[in-house]
Amino acid sequence: MAENKIEILSTRELNTALLQKAALQNINVEANAFIKIIPEVSQETRALIQSLAQQQLTVIFTSVNAVNVITTQLTVVPAWKIFCIGGATKNALLRFFNASSIIASAKNAILLSEKIMAYGNVKEVVFICGNSRMDHLPDRLGAAGIKVNELVVYQTVSTPIATVKDYGGILFFSPSAVHSFFSINTLPVHTVLFSIGESTTAAIAAYCSNKVVTSSWPAETDMLDMVTAYFK
Repeated sequence: MAENKIEILSTRELNTALLQKAALQNINVEANAFIKIIPEVSQETRALIQSLAQQQLTVIFTSVNAVNVITTQLTVVPAWKIFCIGGATKNALLRFFNASSIIASAKNAILLSEKIMAYGNVKEVVFICGNSRMDHLPDRLGAAGIKVNELVVYQTVSTPIATVKDYGGILFFSPSAVHSFFSINTLPVHTVLFSIGESTTAAIAAYCSNKVVTSSWPAETDMLDMVTAYFK
């Protein structure tokens, strides 16, 4: 019955199929975007992207947003060696690049940096990212003597929404969304928080001591499956 439904807040918009799948499990997911992604591609940046597309480079993506911005600017498929975060980021890359272009993927930036270092003979990389990217990857690669050239292609802007409902759980997909949410909200202690990865979990810990369940893989489907399993 409707009154027995579990109420969940997602801090990111989700596709209808995922919401319907959750509803079949008696879980009602209210999805609101707590951050806004603004592409930042000046004429200079556009020219740089076109130049990079003609070169054989090692390129890193840790965000689906970076993939979406770059692929809308490319007119050819570059001969890049790509390292990326798995889940949505890898899936977005596979819609444009051949699978053979992706050398390795990992569930977080720390594991990804280890795969890059283990690959061998990587002296320099291009890290395509947003303005709020975490430091883990460039710091670790830099310490290993690998030059990291950052190309910022989007801005992350907070769009906090005041919550009034008592949710059973809240989904967080990035540290930026965590900061946005807690900038104007507090939570009852019984609300369970679901995190897409360790960096997001660490951001949550700075604001509250609620129970946090961290996904083992950075994908929306895994997050919803985790919620369903938890509330069974």
